[in-house]
Amino acid sequence: MQTSKSTRIFSLVIVIAFCIVMPTIGYINIGLPPVIIVGGSAIVGFLFWYFTYLKNPTDPKIILPLFLLTVAGLQIHIIEEYETGFAPAMSRLFEIPWTERSFLLVFALVGPTVYTLTSLGLYYRVPLAGFIAWFIFIGPGVAEFTHYVFPLLTPSLEPGNVSDITQTIHGVEVANMPNYYYKTTGNYYFSGMWTAFLPMIPGIYSIYRLMKEHRLQAE
Repeated sequence: MQTSKSTRIFSLVIVIAFCIVMPTIGYINIGLPPVIIVGGSAIVGFLFWYFTYLKNPTDPKIILPLFLLTVAGLQIHIIEEYETGFAPAMSRLFEIPWTERSFLLVFALVGPTVYTLTSLGLYYRVPLAGFIAWFIFIGPGVAEFTHYVFPLLTPSLEPGNVSDITQTIHGVEVANMPNYYYKTTGNYYFSGMWTAFLPMIPGIYSIYRLMKEHRLQAE
């Protein structure tokens, strides 16, 4: 069942606005890393969504289980990130004002609400839900590999100090920022690294499966 032209245009306007507004908000409130990670994932997700889902939404029996598995892996991954101070660690790494409170607000409260509504939208083949799904497959799916790179990057704040620090960054106090720099700790680890593969595996498989389904539909 094809999406009507008016619905496609409306969905395009909303998604393009999302791809512009969300990275901009992230840049204003946190800094450049959210623009690179969130903005990059949004643009790549937009391209996949535009050419696969927008005109001909994927059968819910195919995309919905893939989305739910990826989100389930993501939520388990977020538990490890919370327990090991992912947001403060990122703040120390890039000198950005990302507090634990804002992390919880976005990923533990707003996120699950969006995932629930997206699941409902995928069931009813709503184009906007398809974009959110593709964004999740690309972002928390593929982009989680960055967790394995972060321990190698020199932190912007006190890279040689192994202890947690508290500092005011751009007017925001960020408490208990851990240091996961490999050369300082001698331990190759960064917050969330052990469970990063949980959303990656279904996320990457989802891209393969959905592209295969798209090719079959085009034949």
